This record gives sequence, structure tokens and C-alpha cells, in this order.
Amino acid sequence: MGLTIGVDIGGTKIAAGVVDEEGNILSTFKVPTPGTPEGIVDAIASAVEGARAGHEIIGVGIGAAGYVNRQRSEVYFAPNIDWRNEPLKEKVEARVGLPVVVENDANAAAWGEYKFGAGKGHRNVICITLGTGLGGGIIIGNKLRRGHFGVAAEFGHIRMVPDGLLCGCGSQGCWEQYASGRALVRYAKQRANATPERAEVLLALGDGSPEGIEGKHISVAARQGDPVAVDSYRELARWAGAGLADLASLFDPSAFIVGGGLSDEGELVLDPIRKSYKRWLVGGNWRPVADVIAAQLGNKAGMVGAADLAREPDPIM
Repeated sequence: MGLTIGVDIGGTKIAAGVVDEEGNILSTFKVPTPGTPEGIVDAIASAVEGARAGHEIIGVGIGAAGYVNRQRSEVYFAPNIDWRNEPLKEKVEARVGLPVVVENDANAAAWGEYKFGAGKGHRNVICITLGTGLGGGIIIGNKLRRGHFGVAAEFGHIRMVPDGLLCGCGSQGCWEQYASGRALVRYAKQRANATPERAEVLLALGDGSPEGIEGKHISVAARQGDPVAVDSYRELARWAGAGLADLASLFDPSAFIVGGGLSDEGELVLDPIRKSYKRWLVGGNWRPVADVIAAQLGNKAGMVGAADLAREPDPIM
């Protein structure tokens, strides 16, 4: 069907990549992420033009963090960019002269993993991304499911704890407040403050205070057996696994694919997530249990998925 371009809008850079039908990235072009909505549109166009040089391109897929309408044309709302009912498809098409589709970035990453990564061979998978926050995507019957309005799979904002911790979305008790990179750092700081004698390795990696703990410190300390770091991962995994058990009751997938930055820790995070998932899965001792597996494409998943979805006339239901 031809080459397409996938665009990944990050906090510091916008990356565009030419992707073939097998999910291979042939070339990339990156530009800094501007601070204004219109500047971001211009930067997307610049990245696309830079990536397309020397290639015949048939379409562009953009992965955007936010609520995207079902027509794949408009961003209803973006948490980190001042986009409100932003006609992103129309604006980018006018600049690049190519057909454009807009996808939620987590949906794009889920599609990439399903088609070219850890989800190959599965028809029904649920993807979650454990990064700074928590996102996800639903593939049922080989189709990306976005719901009637296009904004399904916002798993991070499922309310796990009524009247719980305040979330950046304005609600309370959202799943991502308990299972995310931010949550992991909070757990470590709280535990190190309460029992510093159990966090000697962890504290030494920072400035010696609980406030100086960063995510990278927790990873290193946990691998060295630091009790507070290990306990912090277990607490995150407890919440992540409990949420997967709820999603299993809703979707009954054959596999959960865990991506995002935290999945880079491998079995350090995946093993306790599996244990928590099985602990909270209703009827888990008697029913088939979905696999919980690591994503394979890393930070390329969103670009590859967005590019592939640009080939589809309307794969979303």
C-alpha cells in the first residue's frame, strides 16, 4: 500500500518517521517541541517534510496525547498542550499536502505492539503504558476499539479509590495515581522518609534526602536489593495487577501487553504485576489466565502504530 509517516509528539521533541508495511522505520526527522499550539502544528509539518525527503508518502498518522474524536481529525482536549477542539488533521493537511489521521498516542502505541510487536499472533489484547502516567489501548477481534466518541481506553482515569488522591485530570482516586512512574517515586519518598535505615542504597544514589529520590535511583537501588526500593515496586505492581484483573473482567483478552518506561525494568516490575493480577482475578484458580507480557517496540511503538493506522480507511470502532 506504500510508505506512511508516523509522528510522535513528545514533551521536548517531535519525531516523524517513514514506516513501511512491515513496521520498519526507514528514516526519521526530529524537531524541538515548541511552547505554543500553533508552533506545534508548524513543527509537525517541519518534521514530516524532513522525514519524507526522498520517499513517496501516501499518508501521515499523528499520535497525540489527549482525547481524539472518532473521525480521527480533532483533538477534543489535550492535558499538556492548550488544545481544545483542535482541528489538527485539517491544519496539518494544509501544510503538508498529504492525507492525515490523528490518533491518541496510547492507541497508536497499542496498535504498533499488536501488529508488529508483542501482540503478534493475538486477536484480543489490552495494552497499558506505565510511564509518567498510565494509558492504554483495546484491540478486540483484530480491531482497535475506541468507543462511540473515540475516547475509550483512558484507563489511567478509572477511579480505583473513591475520594482518593487528587489527579491532574481533576478527579480523585484515578488508577494512574497508584500505578505510574509518579506513583513509584511517591511510594519511595514516603517509605524512605518513614524508615531511612531501610533505604540506605536508595538515598545514597540521590542527595541523601527522600526529596532527592528520582525514578532512576529506585531502579538501580531495587536491583541492589534496597528494601524500600523493592517495596515501592511491589506497591506499584499491587495496584497495576489489581487494575488488570478488573480489565480482564471487562474484556477477557488473551494477553496484556505492558509498555511505557516502567516496562523497561523487565521482570523487576512484570513478575509482581503478574502475581497481583492472579491474586485479584475473579475465579483465577479455575479460569484461563491471560498472559502479562512486556512490550517489544519501546518508544518506537507510537510512531510505528500511527504510521500504520494512516493506511487504514477506518479501522476503528
